[in-house]
Amino acid sequence: MIGIKYLNEAHLKGFEKYKYNCVDTSVLSVYVMHPFWNWLVQYCPRWIAPNLLTFTGFLLTVVNFFLIGYYDFGFTAATLERNPIPDWVWILAAINLFVAYTLDGIDGKQARRTGTSGPLGELFDHGLDSYSTLLIPVYVFSLFGLKDLPPIRMHFVMLNAYLNFYLSHAEKYVTGVMFLPWGYDFVMWGVSLTLAITGIFGADIWQNTVFGIKPCLIFEITLYVSGLVTSHPIIIYNVYKSYQNKTGKMRPFMEAIRPLIPLFGLFVISTLWALFSRNSIVSLEPRMFIVLSGTTFSNINCRLIVAQMTDTRTDAWNAMLNLMALATLVCIFPYEVFGISNLWVVYERNILYALAFVVTVGHLHYGQGVVREMCSHFRIKCFKITKPAPITNGNSNDGMVEIDL
Repeated sequence: MIGIKYLNEAHLKGFEKYKYNCVDTSVLSVYVMHPFWNWLVQYCPRWIAPNLLTFTGFLLTVVNFFLIGYYDFGFTAATLERNPIPDWVWILAAINLFVAYTLDGIDGKQARRTGTSGPLGELFDHGLDSYSTLLIPVYVFSLFGLKDLPPIRMHFVMLNAYLNFYLSHAEKYVTGVMFLPWGYDFVMWGVSLTLAITGIFGADIWQNTVFGIKPCLIFEITLYVSGLVTSHPIIIYNVYKSYQNKTGKMRPFMEAIRPLIPLFGLFVISTLWALFSRNSIVSLEPRMFIVLSGTTFSNINCRLIVAQMTDTRTDAWNAMLNLMALATLVCIFPYEVFGISNLWVVYERNILYALAFVVTVGHLHYGQGVVREMCSHFRIKCFKITKPAPITNGNSNDGMVEIDL
C-alpha cells in the first residue's frame, strides 16, 4: 500500500477551483450555536491550526468509543450482566462529545481568522465526521443493552445513520450545494445531554417505560422518523429544484444516482451477513460488526466527498465491498446442504476480525494519503499554520476559500 496515489490530476485541479457553497437553516445552529461559537473562537490562539481543532474533537469521540467499549464491549452491562458502567464514564463521555461538537463548530471560524481556509479543511472535517457516524450511535447502544436493543436492530439503526449522513453529500454531488441537515445539531445536543443524564441519575433510568414504551424503542423510532421528516424529503426537493432551475450540476440520471450504488452494496452485503450468518455473528460480535460496516461506509463517503468537491466522477463501487462480499459468501454458505460440516464459529470470528483490521488499515491509509497529497500540492501543513505558496497555474486563490463547518 505504500506509495499509492489516491488523487489524480483531475482531482488536484478540481480542488484548486473549488469554492465552498453551504446553506445552514437550522434554528439551533443559526440562533444558538453560531453566536456561541463566534464568541468562543475569539479566545482560541491564532497559532492553532483549524485542522488541529477538528482532529482533537474527533479524537475525543474515539476516546469515548474505547472507554465505553472497555466497560461494555458486548453491550451487556445495562441489562444482562448487571454490572453497570461507572457514572463518571458517562459524565466524561458527555463532556468529550460536547467539546468535540464545539471544536467542530469553531474550526471553520478559526480558519477565517487565520486566513487558512481551503479545501483541505472541508475534506478533513467531513471525512472525520463520516467516521464519527460510526462512533457516536454506539455510545447510546450501551445505555439499552442487547436485551432491549438486539444486535440486528443495532445494525439497522447504523444503516439509517449512514444513509442520513451520506445523502447530504450525494445531494451536493448533484446540486453543488451543501445543505446542512437540521438533525446534526439536535443529535449532538441530544446525545450529550443523554450521556450527562445517565451519569447523574444512573443507567437504570433507561429501563423505565414511558407510557408503557421502552426508551430504546422511542430512540429507534425517533431516528427513523427524523430522517423521513427532516432529511429525505428536503433532499429530494432540493435535487428536484436544482434540475428545474438548472442551478445544479445537471448530471444525467445514471450519473446522479451513481453515488448510491456503493452505499446500496454495503447495505445489501452487510445485511445478508447479519441475517444469514451460520453462527449469528452479529449477535456474537455486534461491536466488531459495526466497526466493519462503519469503516467501510466512511471510506465510501470520503471518496464521494473528494468527487463532489473536485467535480469529478464518483466511484461506482468500492474495493472494500469485494472483500466483504467474499467474507459474507463464506460465512452464509449452506455447507450442510452439500454434506460439509458447518463453518466453525471461531473461523467466522477470525474472518470478521481480520476483515475489520484490513478495512481499517486500508481506510486510514487512504485518509492520510489524500491529506498528504493535498498538503504537498498546496504546499501547506495539515496541523500547522503556514502561508500557502502560490499554485503554478495562478488559481491558488480559487482553492483557498472560506469554510465554516
